[in-house]
Amino acid sequence: MPVKKRFLISLVIPVYNEAGVVEQTHARLRQTLDALPHDFLIYYINDGSSDDTERSLAGLAAADSRIRLLTLSRNFGHQAALTAGLDHAEGDLVISMDCDGQHPPELLPEMITLFEQGYDIVQAQRMEAEQGFSFKSATSAAFYRLINRISGTRIEPGAADFRAMSRQAVDALKAMPEYHRFLRGMIAWMGYKSVILPFHEPKRLAGKSKYSLAKMLRLASDAIFSFSLLPLYIGLSAGGLFILLAAAQIAYVLYIFIIKPAHVTIAPGWSSLMAVMLIASGVIMILLGFIGVYVGYIFQQVKGRPVYLLKKR
Repeated sequence: MPVKKRFLISLVIPVYNEAGVVEQTHARLRQTLDALPHDFLIYYINDGSSDDTERSLAGLAAADSRIRLLTLSRNFGHQAALTAGLDHAEGDLVISMDCDGQHPPELLPEMITLFEQGYDIVQAQRMEAEQGFSFKSATSAAFYRLINRISGTRIEPGAADFRAMSRQAVDALKAMPEYHRFLRGMIAWMGYKSVILPFHEPKRLAGKSKYSLAKMLRLASDAIFSFSLLPLYIGLSAGGLFILLAAAQIAYVLYIFIIKPAHVTIAPGWSSLMAVMLIASGVIMILLGFIGVYVGYIFQQVKGRPVYLLKKR
């Protein structure tokens, strides 16, 4: 029988205010990793936690030599923390997952098997039907419908940041220096050979989700403005509408002056003033729309600020 290749695999796990939870997550993770015939590195990224998370991580690192700790200078957000881990992760395969226990480590062997079969991206996908109706599930479904309609990139609903990526895919992602990051879309945009791995999402081990409504709206905004120019084309459409209104106004004024119906009277200067205002408004909005399109392309290209800053490694 052929001998299976032994891989170096890195796990990237952002952590924000998860003291008492990260210990449970790591215990479950060790049970899975210790049974696998591969070498592992575990990157915990402390995203500016304000509780005892740093002390918890230091204790875990002292007991497990596979752990690497990255501490950000402040709370930069989940996507930035993931980016920090991906930038530093070594090995043939990189797996990102959350710290709250909702990304089960028991899926890791299947992810590795799919990677061995030639897939560059193994995307875990939540089974949405099992979650039932809630505000979060309803808004999530609406967001995925919207982003898939207005962008040219297909993003699978329920595809969280629980995935495995080959070294080639990770290096390609690192070459995309976008400041406002929506990793699910960026990874889907790359187009590498991928496969969906459905899973049943368990409940959190403890605590509550750190993704508030404001953070979800910010992530949705980053996704829409990074993967679609639709907001800019709205300006063009509004300009065209004003031009049509101006044409209708001019036609109405011409009708009055040519036909001269007895029951219609207009104030002197009103028609010319309204026509000029409508035409000017339409032209300005069209020009602003064109400028907005160019600014949008420039904005997507020249984002120079760092995504995160390291405080300690």
